Amino acid sequence: MQRNTDMDITVQAGGSLSGHIRVPGDKSISHRAIMLGALSEGQTTIRGLLEGDDVLATVNAFRSMGVEISRYEDGVYVVQGVGLNGLVDPRKYLDMGNSGTSMRLLCGILAAQKFDSVLTGDVSLSRRPMRRVTEPLQKMGAIIETENDGTPPLKISGGQILRPIEYCLPMASAQVKSAILLAGLYTDGGVVVHEPAPTRDHTERMLRGFGCQIEAHDGTIRLGHVSLGGQDIDVPSDISSAAFFIVAGLITPGSDFVIEHVGLNPTRTGILDILRMMGADIKIENHNEVGGEPVGDIRVKYSTLEGVDVPVDLVPLAIDEFPILCIAAATAQGMTRIRGAEELRHKESDRIAAMAEGLDTLGVQVETRKDGMDIIGGELNGGTVDSHHDHRIAMSFIVAGLAAKNTVLVRGCDNIATSFPNFLDIVRSQGLAVRRD
Repeated sequence: MQRNTDMDITVQAGGSLSGHIRVPGDKSISHRAIMLGALSEGQTTIRGLLEGDDVLATVNAFRSMGVEISRYEDGVYVVQGVGLNGLVDPRKYLDMGNSGTSMRLLCGILAAQKFDSVLTGDVSLSRRPMRRVTEPLQKMGAIIETENDGTPPLKISGGQILRPIEYCLPMASAQVKSAILLAGLYTDGGVVVHEPAPTRDHTERMLRGFGCQIEAHDGTIRLGHVSLGGQDIDVPSDISSAAFFIVAGLITPGSDFVIEHVGLNPTRTGILDILRMMGADIKIENHNEVGGEPVGDIRVKYSTLEGVDVPVDLVPLAIDEFPILCIAAATAQGMTRIRGAEELRHKESDRIAAMAEGLDTLGVQVETRKDGMDIIGGELNGGTVDSHHDHRIAMSFIVAGLAAKNTVLVRGCDNIATSFPNFLDIVRSQGLAVRRD
């Protein structure tokens, strides 16, 4: 079911960021905490869970399959695990809304269940490619049907016995890797996955934390002995969400502020490395480790940025942050070149095309490529930008409006709640001029 599409945001330039802020919990970790908690023996308590629409789609799916999941206060959830074989037939389609992570990871779990299941999504998700997940699972013995073009809904036949697999990912994808590892929980002998470049490793870290034997070395991940026991999990703040405020601070004069308790998993910090290459004044304070995940406070000061050639090896480590990185590039001096990012064509929107269209509207020179774009930085004018109902595109152009010469109107901001439900509240708490129309 498509959500309401009437939410537009008007942004007036000016203001700066100061003091301390905290952004919501990491979306990737939140998804995985619910999934592994549900499949464990015993109770899992999760603090700091992101209560965005995407994660709630995962919560609702497992509730439909007989898992008791209780909410006690903001971000605090208790999951009563049913074990690997305790899920029950939901007897209805499982609606993943806008969440590609929910659909792809659940596909690996559902491929091994006794019952048939169908995964659906909204209009945007129903256009996204799924064969990259279904094909390796089919090699393991799963029976999964897609539409003729490889898109959802996914119809999964139950009662299959999954085989171990050694699989080389044709492209770097944490979601595909995770789907195979989750399916591997149900095999006799585990699985081996080879990835061509590092991707986020939350699944491996969390499987290890829940008791599985898993090894990762030089791009090879081996899942061995499987044993899942309930855990206590403190979800750090999401660096993908923090990135919007990092760039906001870098491009608004006078900014000097701290984002607290942010997850600093080395497979997720590519955005910090790229921004530092551009001259960003970013420092990490209060290093710590929570549940196997490194965390820290990020201090950001207004900076004069320079265009760079983004190293291709950093692209998989910042793939979700490229929309907001494009805003940083648009305000930098000189040209920023992005290559090796064709995956952006297959997100909630074609993010290369959507960002280029919006930047062109604001007067920025952009040339697109199949796998990236060239952006010549300069002044941002005002104008009306279409976010294509993509939450990261919407938030990126709201940030752009803070540094524009004239008013920016961002259309189609309804999906911001999928990943960052209190984004506008934090913006307003800083005294920045945004208005919902």
